Amino acid sequence: MPDKDAGTPRVFLVRHGETEWTISGRYTGRSDIPLTANGEDQVSSSAKIIVGNGKILDPSKIAQLFISPRTRAKRTYEILFDGAAKKELESKSEITEDIREWEYGAYEGLLTAQIRAARKGRGLDMERPWNIWVDGCEDGESAAEVTTRLDRIISKIREIQGPYMHGEKGVDVVLIAHGHILRAFAKRWLGFELSQRLPMMLEPGAVGVLSYEHHKVDEPAFLLGVNMGGAE
Repeated sequence: MPDKDAGTPRVFLVRHGETEWTISGRYTGRSDIPLTANGEDQVSSSAKIIVGNGKILDPSKIAQLFISPRTRAKRTYEILFDGAAKKELESKSEITEDIREWEYGAYEGLLTAQIRAARKGRGLDMERPWNIWVDGCEDGESAAEVTTRLDRIISKIREIQGPYMHGEKGVDVVLIAHGHILRAFAKRWLGFELSQRLPMMLEPGAVGVLSYEHHKVDEPAFLLGVNMGGAE
């Protein structure tokens, strides 16, 4: 970070590594699909670069981890941190349904094109294509329901980080979860409705970063660029 932003708390968004369904683009919510061998390598490669003392994701500066209960997310956590780090973080780690993937309901395991074709065949979406950010999922979650649980997480994070906006204490937070829910989280972090268009991408095994402007807890922001030298 630039000097003026040094010490500002950060929130790391870690997407789990590749699965067979991420390769094909199938919607993966409650289905407990494991990481592929390549998916495990993706997480391990990221860990070597960004995780460790003095690096971008420094376990000694983490105040809280929120981890999805799905196997692919828990396995990502296991690979991301070594034994010493996991011991240090054990009391700070929470597995929570609030950061699970979007509940896709009737759309679980399908592709976007399949969902849109099926809905159109039933006379739906004649004026525009189905959009999960607006329409939600049949027998699954609406955007409003997703918003409610993500806002609970955000409130907890702001309580943790608010008193330490100038780096008085290391209070970084890590979320280990899924593609849709982490992008939804980023929208809510900025105060956007999920229906607001904000195209984002987050590769399997990759890490995104959120923070604050001007050391103010009421000015949440994307951290678009991170100095790969970390704290050094």
